[in-house]
This record gives sequence, structure tokens and C-alpha cells, in this order.
Amino acid sequence: MSDIITLSPEWLPARMLNEYVYCPRLFYLEYVQREWAENLEVVEGRYVHRRADAAAGRVPTRAAAVTSETAIHARSVEVGSEELGALAIIDVLESDNGELVPVDYKRGAAPDTPEGAWEPERIQVCLQGLLLRANGYASSYGVIYYAADKTRARVDFTPALVARTLQLLADARALAASGVAPPPLVHSNKCPRCSLVGICLPDEINHLRKAEASAPAPTDAAPLPTEAPAPDASAPLPAPSRREVRRLMPARDDNKAVYVQGQGYTLGLKGDVLEIRDKAQTVDAARLLEVGQVNLFGNVQISAQALRQLASRETPILHLSYGGWLQAVTTPPPHKNIELRRRQFQAASDPALCLQLAKGFVGGKIRNSRLMLRRNGRALPQEALTQLAALRSVAERSDTLASLLGVEGSAARAYFEYFPAMFKLPPEEAPPFDFTGRNRRPPKDPVNALLSFGYSLLVKELLVALIGVGFDPYLGFYHQPRYGRPALALDLMEEFRPLVADSVVITVINNGEIGPSDFIERAGAFALKASGRKAFIEAFERRLDQLVTHPVFGYQVSYRRIFEIQARLLARTIMGEIPRYIPFTTR
Repeated sequence: MSDIITLSPEWLPARMLNEYVYCPRLFYLEYVQREWAENLEVVEGRYVHRRADAAAGRVPTRAAAVTSETAIHARSVEVGSEELGALAIIDVLESDNGELVPVDYKRGAAPDTPEGAWEPERIQVCLQGLLLRANGYASSYGVIYYAADKTRARVDFTPALVARTLQLLADARALAASGVAPPPLVHSNKCPRCSLVGICLPDEINHLRKAEASAPAPTDAAPLPTEAPAPDASAPLPAPSRREVRRLMPARDDNKAVYVQGQGYTLGLKGDVLEIRDKAQTVDAARLLEVGQVNLFGNVQISAQALRQLASRETPILHLSYGGWLQAVTTPPPHKNIELRRRQFQAASDPALCLQLAKGFVGGKIRNSRLMLRRNGRALPQEALTQLAALRSVAERSDTLASLLGVEGSAARAYFEYFPAMFKLPPEEAPPFDFTGRNRRPPKDPVNALLSFGYSLLVKELLVALIGVGFDPYLGFYHQPRYGRPALALDLMEEFRPLVADSVVITVINNGEIGPSDFIERAGAFALKASGRKAFIEAFERRLDQLVTHPVFGYQVSYRRIFEIQARLLARTIMGEIPRYIPFTTR
């Protein structure tokens, strides 16, 4: 098999034109922002294409060599045209009486339509025929092969179809060059089966646009006007109806977080299984397919083979100190969505937008802190809740980052003053967990040691979510850049500190999962032993797997999934698709 023409990465692939006709937003996410995700349909489609993707057969490089006597059956044939600015990899190329016939494979069954095929598929195969014509070959029709019912649908390249194809090609190229993502489809039946639905968030974005009185029109994706007054982050949104916001993504992430904390352990690969080994003896294992992240504590080695496989699957590897401080992250090459990172850096230089986002982060944290005390505090004075409510109101009206930082500090002191009211220990067990206030570096009591470890685990979870979305996690809007500090992860972590990390601390103490024997004290500083870290990590993972109702969208998802949703909502705010970032707060 020989290439018909050398391809150029600037040309629009015919497959992307199919996506544009099907859904312009899907096209923009895949082609411009380079987003990608798999679902069952994608995997089945790849299986259907397994033979067609294996290049075979030859095509004469000169069109004149294709005659009525020429028999051609080639697979995975590349063709492109500088004049059209497009390219295609044709699944199967056949000959018919001196013409070339592109055959495109589809996983489903042939639709019951007069044309015999859906418009996106007819446009795609027509573009393939036009590319063949641009290279001098005769091509008057194409074929779409439906694998589910083994049907071949003929698509004639009529003048009307050719004109439609060329117009859509020009429209798609114009959209790609515009730098503006089109709005999501409105309650479309296409969305549930789309592999990018968890990235696109169509119902969520439409609900936020509809609910916000200051939201831009659905077709207006311009950046936020930073000179206008920032919307009040505390303003409640109307509750969505079940029809408005469907949960189109899985409630939980099935992938597991792997933790390895045995000093001297090694992480190796055996086939498609990650093995945790102690002196060549396997102590635990996990299938690569089920691993979402790998956490290595202290002196744990990882083989080059395991490292390459995890990187190829875009699985982050987090390197933590023995005590749990995040020290480094091994990730695949940066996310291809450079457009988001450009907007992120632009937004970080906009003081008004930074303040608007920061007020959302801090306001959400104070709201959730107050909720924790109201739900779990024993003999809690009303003034505690009143004080936090007042500080939250002040925070959401702050006019500088410096004043906001002061309000956050006051709220944190008030919150931790009443923090012990959430412990439910009998008097004889209370002294080991005596807590008089927040301290760190190093923690001077067991409760602060638990809080520090919980915040370390939480920040690495938010860092993983932000990297997956395409952010640079080291450039924040509230926390200012500092060498080695994941400022954006710290920003997004604020609203989750009480609900996740603090909640786990309270749980392991009240349930007796961690006791005084799980700590080590050195020179007045406390740290968790390996047994304590294991128990805390188990409780932390249970919390992340717990289903909770999203306050804005009304459906139930796990906390780990909510991390991703909130990171994507932050991205949509930065990109100007929604007017403001709404922090996650429970009721």
C-alpha cells in the first residue's frame, strides 16, 4: 500500500467533519481542544474497524493507471488535498469500472431513512470522494458499511451533496479558527451516548446559563466582562427539574487509587497487572485497566515498564514523602487543551476575575465549615454559627484579595475553636485527642497530624482532577504562585476541606478507627504510623466513593466525581461559557 499524498496536520480530517455535522460542540472539543474519552460505543467502533485499520493492498499512484480492468481492494488508505484543506484515512478503497469507491465502516445498523444513511456519514464519505477527485481519480459514489446488520448503503455524490459538503467543510474550518466553543445541544438524545458527555456537561452548562439572570445568550461565549460588578457567589440558583439536568455520566469513577507505602517495596508490571512486591515477593496486585492513579509514599521504587504503561494510559503517579507530603507528580505529556491554559494565564492576570473566583472558593469553604458544625457539633453555642454566617457574608463582599485572606483567617480560627464539639469520645478517651487550635509544620497533637495528612491527600486529588481537565495546577487565582506549590489545587480544595478532609478526621476518631497507638511523637511533634496512615487512607477513599447530591444539578455522584465536575465548571468559567463559578456546598 502506498500513500496517495503526503498528509498535513493543518488539514481537517474527514472524521472531524462527521463530528461537526453531528454536533458542532463535539467537533470543537475534539478538534480544537483535543479532548478525548472512550465509552462502549467507541470501543465497539474500534473493534469493528480492526481489519480496516490494518493497512493492506496498493493503490496506483497515478490516476491514469486506474482502468476498467483494474481491481483494487485496499485498507486504511490515506488521502489529502491542499486545495480542500482536508484529509482522510479511508477504511476500504475499492475499484468499480475505472473509478475508486471509498467504503466507510460504521458499528451500528443502517437507519430507516430515504437516503439510507445519516447525514454526517454521507458528508464524511462524500468528502473522501472529493479528496480522491482532487488527486485526479474518478469517484462518483461511496459506500457506508453498517456492521450490525452487514448492510452496504450507496451514497451518490450528487451536485447537491457535494455543495453541502463543501459548505460544511468551510463552516467547520471557520468554527475551528474562531476560538469560541459553540453552545451545548439542548436536552438532545445524542448526548447520553456521547463519549465526551462528562467533559462537555451539556445539561449542566445549559442549566447554569438559564438560571443566571446575568448569563450570556447561548450563542455568546465571549469572556466575562471583568469591568462589571462580580455576581454574588452566594445567590442561590433555582432548583433544576429532573428534565433540565440529567446525570449523563457514571455516578462513580470505577478506577481505583493505588497506595504503596511499604518502605523498600517495588511496583512492577506482569502482563497487564501492576504488582506490589517486597523483596521479589508479590504482596498485592491491581489490573492496569482498573487503576486511576498511583500513590507512592517514601522509598518505593517503580519499574520503567510500569512507568511507561501508566504514562501511556494517562495514569498519574504521585510521589509523596513518608509522612504524606506531595513532592512530585509523574504524568503523561501535558493535556493537549492549550486553549484552556492560555485562558487560565490571561485570567490570572485579571485582578477582578481573580477576586470573583477567590470569593467563591472562600465563601464555599466558610459555608461548608458552618454546615459541619451545625450537623455534628454537640452543645454548640448559637454564636458560633452566627459568627461564621457573618464572616461568610463579609467574605463574599470583599473588595481585595488581601481583605479576603484576612476574613478567611478569622473564619478558620472561629471554626477550629469549636472543632472539638464534633468529637464524640467518652471522657476516658478524650485526652489523646485534645485539640486547642490548628497548628502545623510540624503538627503538635494527633488531631492536627490527622488534619495535615487529610489535607495532603485532598490536595493531590484536586491536582489530579485539574491536570485531567487541562489546567496548569501551579497557577492559582486566590493562592499566589510560589515555587513548587500547586496553587490552583489549593484554590479548588478550599470548599472541600470541611466536607472531605475534616469529615474523615472526625469519622476516624469518633469510630475508633485510629487511636493513640497509631501515632508517633518526636520532640513534641506528632505523625501517623503506617497502621494509622492505612486506616486513614481507607476512610478517605470511602468518603470519596460516597454518593452525595450535587446542590446545583440535583443528581447524585461521588465526591471524586464532583472534584472533576467542579474543575470542569471552573474551566467553563475561565472560557467564558458560564458567568461565574459556583462552589460546591451541601445543604
